[in-house]
Amino acid sequence: MYTAIVVDDERLARRELKQLLEEGHGDQIRIVGEAATVQEAASLARLHDPDVVFLDVHLAGESGFDLLPLLDRTVTVVFVTAFDRYAIRAFEVNALDYLLKPVAPQRLATTLARLSRPAPAESATAESTTSDALTYEDRLFLRLDDRMVFLRVRDIVAVLAAGDNSVLHLAGGKQARARKSLREWADRLPERDFVRIHRSTMVNLEFVERLEEWSHFTYRVYLRGLAEPLQMSRRWASRVRSRLG
Repeated sequence: MYTAIVVDDERLARRELKQLLEEGHGDQIRIVGEAATVQEAASLARLHDPDVVFLDVHLAGESGFDLLPLLDRTVTVVFVTAFDRYAIRAFEVNALDYLLKPVAPQRLATTLARLSRPAPAESATAESTTSDALTYEDRLFLRLDDRMVFLRVRDIVAVLAAGDNSVLHLAGGKQARARKSLREWADRLPERDFVRIHRSTMVNLEFVERLEEWSHFTYRVYLRGLAEPLQMSRRWASRVRSRLG
């Protein structure tokens, strides 16, 4: 049995979602509170420590996204909104799914099935299938360092392996740690735009400025915005050069 909070500034919308949950999935999930504002939701979350928050994107005069930093990192978030233009290709556990209003019962059932499905540590919607491949224009909502942030795929300059995690070099010279392995990134990032240059490194081809031969048949890859070049192994050199034309 999971506990949940419903956050929506429209009373009718809260009632309809609660009804769908209680009538169709009452044996799986229990509503412990509902809120219309970010502060109300944050207070309820502290009081009840819910497993799931069903969160509308648009609240009166507020954004539902403002609630996210106020939630415990273990809380699972399901976005609910009438605006499909805000759809996020989420792949952190804090963004389990994205439901469009009016919520269809079968679609809600799919979400709850995901909720009860065992997942890898810190991994969300971790259905690493071809159908879940990202596009260059997608936006991610994920934890970088200790904050939940939005990240455009096109702003990822390079991904470096760091054990089970990874270090991202981002446009603007920023760097951050993500709880995703290089393999997970390789499974999701668009192949047309990202390429491996080393067993522990991927780069965004859009940021590659030049390649330089180095010692022992290795190369240096210079990327726009990075102060230091990255190393490319011979194994990947021909593939990268062909992609760069």
